[in-house]
Amino acid sequence: MGDYLAFRRMITPVVIQIIFWLAVLGVVIAGIVAISRGRTGAGLALVILGPLGVRIYAEILIVIFRINDDVFAIRTATASKVAPPS
Repeated sequence: MGDYLAFRRMITPVVIQIIFWLAVLGVVIAGIVAISRGRTGAGLALVILGPLGVRIYAEILIVIFRINDDVFAIRTATASKVAPPS
């Protein structure tokens, strides 16, 4: 809990995963609705390509946070090995 309050651990990646699943559900439902209304091509495109597009977008957002975690790990590892300047 202290890591969250001190902003050392991010909660946004968890939120992104929740939004990802909601978006996939929404895209698939929209595709099914489009198919039921006679727009078969658009509906199939939404059902097949929609989740892929949502996944790519979510992965781009997650990569940003993973870069932050890796930079923090590098900084922590090098800070313990490097003596402060005198």
